[in-house]
Amino acid sequence: MTKIGVLALQGAVAEHIRGIEKAGAEGVVVKRTEQLAELDGIILPGGESTTIGKLMRTYGFIDALREFSAAGKPIFGTCAGLIVIAKEITGQPEAHLELMDITVARNAFGRQRESFETDLPIKGIDENVRAVFIRAPLIEKVGPGVEVLATYDGQIVAAQQGHLLAASFHPELTDDFRLHSYFLDMVKQSQA
Repeated sequence: MTKIGVLALQGAVAEHIRGIEKAGAEGVVVKRTEQLAELDGIILPGGESTTIGKLMRTYGFIDALREFSAAGKPIFGTCAGLIVIAKEITGQPEAHLELMDITVARNAFGRQRESFETDLPIKGIDENVRAVFIRAPLIEKVGPGVEVLATYDGQIVAAQQGHLLAASFHPELTDDFRLHSYFLDMVKQSQA
């Protein structure tokens, strides 16, 4: 069975595990870099990107996840996870993993009280997906190899670059697991 990990340094880990399992794969809670070797793909969940970045540095995940990506294994960043995989973060001198050719803005949709839900059309998924935005980041720019998958109010909120998938919102906080299924399909294609 395909194994997809969820980086368990912060964020909605159990909810992502549920989404992975509903999509038909085995979900693995990842707390150590050694666990990456057994995985076919990994989700970097929401939380607070600066804290996640510091914890990733402390526990050796920066180099380990760069190697994971270099091996062509898919990575899906949601909310803060999107910020973590971005090449550039507006207003910050350095990024974290610097994997995906995107520039992101943190908390672009405002504070916690400006959080919202909407039905979002996503390229490659037949019907609209329920999207939960909580202090969500925004993709301000994409490089030439990045495909925009979804926009909200004219702003980019989901994108893919080869084996990298990013979403500004929290797909794990709904009962709609089609984005997890989309990621599982990416993982299966990478194994082929």
